[in-house]
Amino acid sequence: MKISSSSAAAMGESKKKISCRKLGGYLREQKGRLYIIRRCVVMLLCWHE
Repeated sequence: MKISSSSAAAMGESKKKISCRKLGGYLREQKGRLYIIRRCVVMLLCWHE
């Protein structure tokens, strides 16, 4: 049982690293979207004809 639990822990660590990369990419994408939305809102609020 010790062998299977240690191998499961090793697999869990590798999955954790992969998920952290995916999470980082997701957060970067959301940050970019929020920036664009914020710029559009400011442009609409400051619109003068």
